[in-house]
Amino acid sequence: MTSTSSAMAINSYNATPAPERTEVGALIVRWDDDADPATPDRVDWECSGTMVDGDTFLTAGHCTTDWPAGVRFYVSLDQDVQAALDSAAAAHPGDPIAVSTAVGVEGLAHTDPAYPGPSADPHDIAVIQLPAAAVAARWTFTPATLPGAGELGALGPQQLDATPFTVVGYGTQEARRGPGGQTHPGGGVRMKAPVGFNALNPSWVRLAMTAPQGNGGACYGDSGGPNFAVLDGAPVLAATTITGDSPCYATNVAYRLDSPAARSFLAPFVALP
Repeated sequence: MTSTSSAMAINSYNATPAPERTEVGALIVRWDDDADPATPDRVDWECSGTMVDGDTFLTAGHCTTDWPAGVRFYVSLDQDVQAALDSAAAAHPGDPIAVSTAVGVEGLAHTDPAYPGPSADPHDIAVIQLPAAAVAARWTFTPATLPGAGELGALGPQQLDATPFTVVGYGTQEARRGPGGQTHPGGGVRMKAPVGFNALNPSWVRLAMTAPQGNGGACYGDSGGPNFAVLDGAPVLAATTITGDSPCYATNVAYRLDSPAARSFLAPFVALP
């Protein structure tokens, strides 16, 4: 799920800024929103994602598909990407190329060719291949650690219940009710929140976002972003945010990265454990 508003990110309850998660970034899209080549393209942050090596940004397949012809993808590892976009737009009015290059590094999208698959395994995964030198010149980060094959499944429900999970992303806050209906304020700032284990399926891990249990959660714009699990004392990028309940109150549904399908897609792009 995507959004392009400003200010805070992730669910506002039990969420905090995540400046230390320097491997987590925002997917920025330069695209033609009106089919008129005479008007400037739009430049928006749309999704979240994670650097899994020096030149590979992992995100969701639905973030890189269904765009108009000529779409260009950029990645930013800034803590506040919305502020960076606002500043670039003010410095380069009417120049979307200058705005996008000021904020991010351009890359080439590769989406799982089997996306969209069935709900049991939608193959909702993609990477942006980036020039490593250009990324390293702008940001310092340690790539996320991916899980081994079947690592989540090998733990079983009891161990997963005791496993700390953290969701990170640039997305909006949970729904707020107003005279015009529900709105989702915020977005564009890298935030984190604890989430709790709910259920494991062959392609999915479902994570509880219930506030009374101390959890936060993901919302619009967090798609493609990481869900870290602490395994053997270290954070592992266990799954990527894909969907959840529309008000962003209850469940984060994340695509497992230890599954055969995810690993098969990733293998050409990154060394797998």
